[in-house]
Amino acid sequence: MINLRAQLQMKQTQQLVMTPQLQQAIKLLQLSRLELAEMVRQEMLENPVLDETSAPESPNDVSLDQPDTPSDEPVKKETDREEEINVLSIPDNVAEWEAYLDSSQNLPYHAREEQEHPSFEAMVSRPDTLHEHLLWQLRMMKLSPVEFTVGEFIIGNLDEDGYLRSPLDEILGTLNVAARDLGEKMLGRVQQLDPPGVGARDLGECLRIQVVQFGLEEDLLGTLIDDHLEDLAKGDYDRLARELDAPKEAIMQAYSIIRGLEPKPGRPFGGSEPIYVTPDVYLFKMSDEWVIMLNDDGMPKLRINSYYRELLRKGSSLQAKDREFLLEKIRSASWLIKSIDQRQRTIYKVVKSILEKQKGFFERGVRHMNPLVLRDVAEDIGVHESTVSRVTTQKYLHCPDGLFELKFFFNPGIQTLSGEMLASESVRAKIKDIIKAEESSRPLSDQAISDVLRLEGIDIARRTVAKYRESMGILPSSKRKHSK
Repeated sequence: MINLRAQLQMKQTQQLVMTPQLQQAIKLLQLSRLELAEMVRQEMLENPVLDETSAPESPNDVSLDQPDTPSDEPVKKETDREEEINVLSIPDNVAEWEAYLDSSQNLPYHAREEQEHPSFEAMVSRPDTLHEHLLWQLRMMKLSPVEFTVGEFIIGNLDEDGYLRSPLDEILGTLNVAARDLGEKMLGRVQQLDPPGVGARDLGECLRIQVVQFGLEEDLLGTLIDDHLEDLAKGDYDRLARELDAPKEAIMQAYSIIRGLEPKPGRPFGGSEPIYVTPDVYLFKMSDEWVIMLNDDGMPKLRINSYYRELLRKGSSLQAKDREFLLEKIRSASWLIKSIDQRQRTIYKVVKSILEKQKGFFERGVRHMNPLVLRDVAEDIGVHESTVSRVTTQKYLHCPDGLFELKFFFNPGIQTLSGEMLASESVRAKIKDIIKAEESSRPLSDQAISDVLRLEGIDIARRTVAKYRESMGILPSSKRKHSK
């Protein structure tokens, strides 16, 4: 018989606990500069003990045991301050008010008042969208109210490329019969607007509209657009010449005209405004020595408000819940300041390790880049690989060769025939050089490029060449022959 009974035991174990502070530190590592600045501003709104100062302080200065740093400004006497401020307009606890005001930026009172200013968005201009551009032209036409309504319906249903993808009857289905009868007429009017080709229902119609507007109408050009666009893309000019009974030179000339047309008329108006990337780190060379400089521009410099710290230090009259509240807020602010400082230090260490391992790239270019993986940097600076991964996410480095994401410098290695390891970015650069040097009339296939690389000691398969070529946006050999 098995004796089953309940009993109590004490046991010591070790386990990793993700404290809120550790979670915050990990989160800070993977934030971009804009996200970090936004998070800091949100913390300043939620935590009253956080202040922004013009000069950065050491994170060690936030301890409750350390006295405040004396100010260089002369301290005004009590009598002088009473002459400046109407004593009757402030509460009885004058000393606390003065201590709080001393911890601020010492701005005039009127400068602290909230004033209503125009928003930043009200002062920023933006280009017209495609729909706005077309509606402006439509208003310039002499149209009846019904015609304008139909034209507005059609313009409102164009996609960002300027095409009308939905059937016209479906678009105008909610209008009355008289308006629906104007559909084809108003679609023709819309197709006459700028940019040329807008309002087309397919690529062929888009190209035909442009040919008419540019005055390039001719039978051969129209025939090629209507029936042989796919054949032109394949570049089989000899077969087209025989089939259409036309000189090969005429077909090639017509193809060059078609290539000059815009297949997406709405492209100049589409998309959002460009996003400008601000580098997190600057790397430049001074007197044969590389210098790493972290970019702190735009980042709030944080400190703990001296009034609340002094209030807590001398707060014998504070209630227990108030004291606990201040302690919690000061601990939170202290940890945030230290976490931001640790984040900056980690970024610096990672960039320094990348500089040491990729000095060939910074000195001589991408062809001299070395293979590099996360483990190499992690072992160099004594952190985990996941930490390096978080640090390099959405972080950018500006160097003499341009702006690069930190992940750019990590490349798997490709083994050469001699046993050496070569970075994949170096192989991409070699493929680009080979394609640039090929004859335009006889472009090299992926297998031919693979053979050329093998002669240089790089054993790489054809499918790998194709993958690298596609990642660089380079067309296959069958299409490069006609694109050069």
